[in-house]
Amino acid sequence: MYRIVGYCDRWSARPSETVRFMVSSIGDAPFDLRFVRLLCPDPNPAGPGYSEVAMPTALDGQHAGFERPAFLGSYGHAPDLKLDGDAIRLSATIWPTMPNKGVQGILALEGAAGSFALAIGPGGGAAAIVVPANAAPTIVEVQLPLQQRVWADIVATLASDGTVTVEQCAHRPQRDAGQAQALGPTIAFGDTANAFVAALPPDGTGAPALAHYNGKIERPSVDCRAAGANVWKPAAQWDFAADIPTQNAPDAHNAAPSLLLINFPARAMTGANWTGAIHDWRRDPAQYGAIHFHDDDHGDTGWPTSFELRVPDDWPSGFYAAHVRSAVAEDMIPFFVRPRVPRSDVAFLVPTFTYQVYGNHFRPGRGVEIAARSAAWAALPETPDMNPQFGMSTYQRHADGSGISVASLLRPMFDTRPKQISVMDPAPGASGAGRICADAYVSQWMREEGVAHDIVTDHDLHAEGFAAIAPYRVLIAGQHPEYLSERMMQAIEAFLEAGGRLMYLGGNGFYWRAEPSATHPNVLEVRRAEGGIRTWETQPGESYHAFADGYGGLWRRIGRPSHKLVGIGFSTQGRYSGFPYRFTEAVRDPRVAFMFECVDAEPGAEFGTFGYMGGGAAGFELDSVNSRYGTPAHALVVAKGVVLRPDYSWVNEDMLTEIHPRPREAWSCADMTFFETPSGGAIFSVGSMTFVGALPIAGQLRRLTTNVLTRFRDPTPFEIKR
Repeated sequence: MYRIVGYCDRWSARPSETVRFMVSSIGDAPFDLRFVRLLCPDPNPAGPGYSEVAMPTALDGQHAGFERPAFLGSYGHAPDLKLDGDAIRLSATIWPTMPNKGVQGILALEGAAGSFALAIGPGGGAAAIVVPANAAPTIVEVQLPLQQRVWADIVATLASDGTVTVEQCAHRPQRDAGQAQALGPTIAFGDTANAFVAALPPDGTGAPALAHYNGKIERPSVDCRAAGANVWKPAAQWDFAADIPTQNAPDAHNAAPSLLLINFPARAMTGANWTGAIHDWRRDPAQYGAIHFHDDDHGDTGWPTSFELRVPDDWPSGFYAAHVRSAVAEDMIPFFVRPRVPRSDVAFLVPTFTYQVYGNHFRPGRGVEIAARSAAWAALPETPDMNPQFGMSTYQRHADGSGISVASLLRPMFDTRPKQISVMDPAPGASGAGRICADAYVSQWMREEGVAHDIVTDHDLHAEGFAAIAPYRVLIAGQHPEYLSERMMQAIEAFLEAGGRLMYLGGNGFYWRAEPSATHPNVLEVRRAEGGIRTWETQPGESYHAFADGYGGLWRRIGRPSHKLVGIGFSTQGRYSGFPYRFTEAVRDPRVAFMFECVDAEPGAEFGTFGYMGGGAAGFELDSVNSRYGTPAHALVVAKGVVLRPDYSWVNEDMLTEIHPRPREAWSCADMTFFETPSGGAIFSVGSMTFVGALPIAGQLRRLTTNVLTRFRDPTPFEIKR
């Protein structure tokens, strides 16, 4: 487990804006703080060389440390629910995904005198649990296990004389039903109680809720009945089909307090009445009245602020980190500084959506695998598999097998750090860089070439739209800009329509849709619909985003293939390895003569033969041209990094039969592509995730890329010449 770790509340800030930092230090150990500007965060001693600039502030020095807890599991909470009667009935319709996991709360009331809950019991059947204050619980359970992934109605009643009744009835394939009854203790709740959905109330040991449920719930209801009365009066019936984009579920009768959802359970989920005829929840929300809860959902970790930085006015735009160090460990919490006003004609779009979606990508054994190299390189040793208490990435599945669709920024992400090893790169002298360490190569290259540039993050682009990049002539996309929102795509398209020039220096870019919550913008949602290389898929009827209006999945499937935008699209992936490019006959075309000043660009000649990622410039995940998907007819492929290895396989969205529709050399490659736009702009795409690892190295590849940037900064319009 970690010894010191932290996170911040935003990816980027301008001078005079504030960034809040939250830190947990094991054993309440004090820590020293300083801030650094990251010039090269790659810790590889054989690499370009770790480099930073200290950025002194009044915050520098020792701070008190506190160990902070982290709690997983989603649930709903409604305080001060008014009760009118001395008999209580709790009911819900559920679709349990792990009914045999043990006690799991469905709906519970908590008061000073104790608690009463409808739950899944230890034997897997519906159960009623009565817990008087300072007394042992009484559990009454139906001796018929609930069926996994089968809808069932369950009800628990606590009568005024202490009689406890619990019932369950499955919807199908047959209506299995059961009932249990016993005399238990009486609980006088009084006029109000706290309500919990998908969990049991806390027990005073620190966790905010216990016994989290796995599965869907709809229509959780609380009814009361006064002594001598025959009619149940509704106290609450929370409507999960209402306010779906939010983290609030209102009472259907607007009488009870809304249910506040904690740790972002999945909404826009099909309910028991879903017919299959509707797939967009906005067309008929009533068929989407279920929420899928998980005992390993994550959200805002909720730590108090350890320190706040008001970004100094004289800090230049760039990559930064808060460096915290205790007596036994250190952490570097990354953030980015934007300019107060644009200072350059070049903007580097840092792919923070992709960072966040991948954050805490759980790879079993990774911590042990990198331990010796991390120690030798003085790199950060912590990995997600060593710290599962902070939740996993959207590339994992929940414990119940459903896909993780939500990723929060407000938690430590152990694989999204500077001074870090992303993979055990087998190439001699290579770094295994990824994310921040890889994208910093791009900034380093421009800085060494004397090109001033401003930082804009994905989150900035989504928040501000086209206005975030409108002042710039050149937009540079980095190593892996895989995830974008609808608003980001619109902004980049508007930038190109206005004559902007785009340099795409990575691979597997512009691939998946991701949408932030309007009410919680630090949280992103991914729906993995239809095709695509993916570790899980959305279930039928659940491919439309809850956070946004629209279909999820691949941009290609949504109608915006990256081929139309940047000329190329993801077509193959293999092991973390890199290979050279070879120039094509297109280098003789006068349209691209500007690329080859001081470059020996003979057709067939190799370049990019070494890089700090995989050992070569073309590798890992590759993009190629495809006119069927929208590559412009006038696009020129000036170089190809063909990788013909058995571990490099096609993307499944290209496959309609067992035979690939194109020759292997046409898709198992990185196509370095150029074309002009009708508005006088141009696109340059390299199609490889290891390309940026070669940028720090003097040679043909770096010279060519610098030549492209020089011409793209030139205001002279490009002309389409076919």
